Amino acid sequence: NLFANQAQMETFEQYFYDINQFGRGPGNDTEYSDMLDILDEKIALFKKQKPLTTINSSAQLYNIPNECYRLGTLSYKGREIEELNAKELLIVSSSPLAKPTARRPVYGDMIEVFPKNLVGGTIIATYIKNLEKVVWGYNVIGSNALYDATNSKNFELHRSEESALVVKILALAGITLNKPGLVQIGTQMDQVMENKQKQ
Repeated sequence: NLFANQAQMETFEQYFYDINQFGRGPGNDTEYSDMLDILDEKIALFKKQKPLTTINSSAQLYNIPNECYRLGTLSYKGREIEELNAKELLIVSSSPLAKPTARRPVYGDMIEVFPKNLVGGTIIATYIKNLEKVVWGYNVIGSNALYDATNSKNFELHRSEESALVVKILALAGITLNKPGLVQIGTQMDQVMENKQKQ
């Protein structure tokens, strides 16, 4: 279970690095082979949209959903709420022309939304949810561990990741079993698959 969860997390986190890398180069017009489209399809399984709950309504402080892995866009009445760091927020708040309004709301740390007088709407968050833990349940019968589907939770990743997950788990098992050959095979296979994707 530990290997499965680590392999799943490494694969999932790699999506975001790959988007950054492939976003820098030109895409292609082929319907089924543009890398950004493929990555977006894989991440789409985890995209969520949810109204935020308030910590303190008068202070316009909101909770980030517990299942949030990466926060995307916040919106209010169909308008995007711009994220500002503390310095930008100080500058914008002190400027009569740039001051946040209901038509141009902003937020800072801890999802504190400005202006403080927003009424009649909810703050909607778009985000990537956390991965659920993989569990391979089993029952010990005699001295054998037998798979138990009723107490198991499968991988959530896109089905195209099956080979990559097996290779990563193989390499992790080789490390634990102190089998350098197994680690080397897993690492080489992982590198071959990664190179094919990036060509």
